[in-house]
Amino acid sequence: MRNEAPAIGKQISSTIYPVLFAVSFSHLLNDTIQSLIPAIYPIVKDSFHLSFSQIGLITLVFQLSSSLLQPLVGMITDSRPYPYALPVGMGFSLTGLVMMALAPNYHWILVSVAFVGAGSSVFHPEASRMAYAASGGRRGFAQSLFQVGGNAGSAIGPLLAAMLIAPFGQFNVIWFSFAALAAIVILYRVGRWYKPKSIRNYILRKNKIRVTVQQSLPRTTVVISIAVLLVLIFSKYFYFASLTSYYTFYLMHKFDVSVQQSQIYLFIFLFAVAAGTMIGGPVGDRIGRKYVIWLSILGASPFTLALPYANLSWTIVLSFIIGVIIASAFSAILVYAQELLPGNVGLVSGLFFGFAFGMGGVGSAVLGKLADNQGIDYVYHICAFLPLIGIVAAFLPNLAKRPH
Repeated sequence: MRNEAPAIGKQISSTIYPVLFAVSFSHLLNDTIQSLIPAIYPIVKDSFHLSFSQIGLITLVFQLSSSLLQPLVGMITDSRPYPYALPVGMGFSLTGLVMMALAPNYHWILVSVAFVGAGSSVFHPEASRMAYAASGGRRGFAQSLFQVGGNAGSAIGPLLAAMLIAPFGQFNVIWFSFAALAAIVILYRVGRWYKPKSIRNYILRKNKIRVTVQQSLPRTTVVISIAVLLVLIFSKYFYFASLTSYYTFYLMHKFDVSVQQSQIYLFIFLFAVAAGTMIGGPVGDRIGRKYVIWLSILGASPFTLALPYANLSWTIVLSFIIGVIIASAFSAILVYAQELLPGNVGLVSGLFFGFAFGMGGVGSAVLGKLADNQGIDYVYHICAFLPLIGIVAAFLPNLAKRPH
């Protein structure tokens, strides 16, 4: 029987669902841990007598530690295999959790969230690479499945915090260290699957044997497109910062709800984010990612503009709709960028995850200062206009569909 090498560009593998579900579940555990940070804000604000500006600084430290390192991690792992980087990164998150539970003052809280952020900076570009490798060509679906795990974790975290931390205090954060330990075990097994693939790819690169998809777009168009995508990330995550960091305070201030009730409403919003994430990738695979990007940011503007004027019931409904619509953008944006820069999966993932986290951190700090000076209601009136920036998606080129 004659052995023939598969043609370049032809799909030669099927979607590896066990790996996709493993990285998605690990993403759930990772982001459950991350979501504890905003979930404990009401507790540490009272315990350490913090201002909104200091609350914003906690988010800024976390987001910067998890964002600035991500492009660097992506570049390093694009050039050399580190199949067990993921469990090592999760070890940083575990350390941060223990420190957060035992933190005696505000400065220790800042150090602990920096450790959690460092773990996240390793997790996201590398786990995104694993999802890409296991996609079997269904990149939008794989990225959405990976992302929805994280969004589900972000939604579950505040709910668990409402049950385990809010009634009993800061020390109960320690129970979430079991989530980090479970993730370390799962990611070690994923690393064993990925190790031979990463070594093979490294040998091919070292011997200058590359299989790439040639991108026909001019360099200037690619640069402009990346810049447009980053502007859209700014719009999305600056607006999200108003909800993830200050939504509970907004509800307690405007509608006089309890801490536990506000965290349940935050869970509803974050559940909507998880649902929207799962929708965006597969729809982008079918109809084109540009259209998903366009609709998912600009399409949220009527609802964000109405939110500051709504009563409690309509606030919950509108925030749910906003979560579904805006969240559908990120998977489409990330895969679109990977297709603009083929062969740089780690760099693109690190750049976009890092920029997204950075914008969330900067947004939280800026909006916290604004809330201190002008009031929490004013923040939501100003942020309501951010999704209108989605109109710049008109400058994105239509990427021609290519056979896998």
